[in-house]
Amino acid sequence: MFTKSIPNLFTLGNLFLGMVGIMLAFDNKLSLAAIMIIIAMLCDGLDGRMARALNAQSELGKELDSLSDVISFGVAPALIMYVTSFHGMHHALIWTVTAIFPMCGALRLARFNVQSGIPGYFIGLPIPAAGGVLATLSLFHREISAPYMIIAMLILSYLMVSTVKYPNFKKVGLPKKAVMYAPVVILAAVAVAVIFPDQISKLIFVPLVLYAAYGLKQNVEKLTRARRRHHDQSADQKVYNDHS
Repeated sequence: MFTKSIPNLFTLGNLFLGMVGIMLAFDNKLSLAAIMIIIAMLCDGLDGRMARALNAQSELGKELDSLSDVISFGVAPALIMYVTSFHGMHHALIWTVTAIFPMCGALRLARFNVQSGIPGYFIGLPIPAAGGVLATLSLFHREISAPYMIIAMLILSYLMVSTVKYPNFKKVGLPKKAVMYAPVVILAAVAVAVIFPDQISKLIFVPLVLYAAYGLKQNVEKLTRARRRHHDQSADQKVYNDHS
């Protein structure tokens, strides 16, 4: 019975870290707040793999995972960005932008739960990746002005609800023997992150933003192809009309 509960404990750990990230942000411990979101991503990546390795998959685990993700990768990163970057701006604007991000994340998770996906791909940017980008991006608030942060936040929100295909690495299996080492991995990650919060957060920002940018590039290419097809069809129609 306990074995079946292990994946849910990691999911609850994900939720706990998201809440800690929010509290750290309000205490102005921004690097540690971002690190909590990154470690929550690690927990989120392990819970599903552990469930498959232990044959402990359940509807309860699936729903708990989505609810935890809304907090840890939707609400928490949005509030971290709000605290760090949105000072002195029009309240209605920053409240709206801050609220849009977790709303899009919730829509993304709801769609994931009810729609059949494409094997090997996610449809739309996964909320853990979007939340990780936003949390680590907030650490650059001294270098990047608030309007650019708002644009980045809206782009991430759009990518979550878009139909862009992203590679799915969560299906990579976890050997059953490796399950016992998962808590050690989490504790080691926490230790390293607490010792080097700024360096680790900004280092992890790079692969996360590249993953998000991949989908943006795909979307631009898709729109370009659609526009080209429309232009070619219009040209063919014009030629046809000229010869009629």
